[in-house]
Amino acid sequence: MSDGRTLERLQKLSHLQDIELMIREAEDTKTKQREEEMGFTLQGLEKLRAAREKWRNQVDPKDLRVFDRIAKRHPRAIVPVEDRICLGCYMALPTSINPATADPDRLMTCENCGRILFWLE
Repeated sequence: MSDGRTLERLQKLSHLQDIELMIREAEDTKTKQREEEMGFTLQGLEKLRAAREKWRNQVDPKDLRVFDRIAKRHPRAIVPVEDRICLGCYMALPTSINPATADPDRLMTCENCGRILFWLE
């Protein structure tokens, strides 16, 4: 997926994923309790939620639907690929999945776990 437009789409989804994970961590009662025991208070949750909405508005609606569907099953909906291995499920990808020949309008997903893939170069 070296196409510039695809890379931009994946970057937006990756930013959204990072914010989603930060919100989940901030809302987790065990994490919140540990932070408070150490003398920290979690602040900025509303800012994170506002940032999430900002990024959601910047993502293509079709990509957002795919992301939301996958994120319900996997906290990390977007995962890297290294040496043709999906780093979400650690399964080898078939040779038919090739970023050089992929349709730039369609996000590539792992056939095993369904996560959105991006290639490390």
